[in-house]
Amino acid sequence: MKEDIHPEYYPEAKVICACGNTWTVGSTKPEIRTDVCSECHPFFTGQQRLVDSGGQVERFLKKLERRKKKAAELERRRSERTSPQLSIEELDIRTQAKNVLQEAGVETVGDVLDMLEEGGGEALMNISGFGMKSLANLKKQLRARGFILPGDEAPEEEEDTTQAEELEAEMAG
Repeated sequence: MKEDIHPEYYPEAKVICACGNTWTVGSTKPEIRTDVCSECHPFFTGQQRLVDSGGQVERFLKKLERRKKKAAELERRRSERTSPQLSIEELDIRTQAKNVLQEAGVETVGDVLDMLEEGGGEALMNISGFGMKSLANLKKQLRARGFILPGDEAPEEEEDTTQAEELEAEMAG
């Protein structure tokens, strides 16, 4: 056997548990510290207790809270996007169409939806300077923002999966 290659052996090494229990064993270290022993381990004591190593539970709860906040923020932004109080200025339509609608007293998306409900597309096309192309572009912009126009069918399950996908993409980013 080669000399001076083996670590020093301590036949009376002291083991100290976090619960305060101590005992001696043979080891290459003079003192050993442990988190759990047979005096405090749930398997031996019959008690259920949570052993939190490194704050895993707190990190998980914080992550869960961040996810809830992001989901609420996403829902708030989505509701703002589909608010009937949204100004016509916010829509991506031609400036001429915006000016014509504003001169006719149509200031918000709610006003447009009311006109579409009352008289369909004809009500808007009766406004001088607002034609079929402007109407088609306006409807396209409203649908893209999530508005359901009179005469449209409400999307059923596709919307829920789309919202879930948007939320997952938002959370990943």
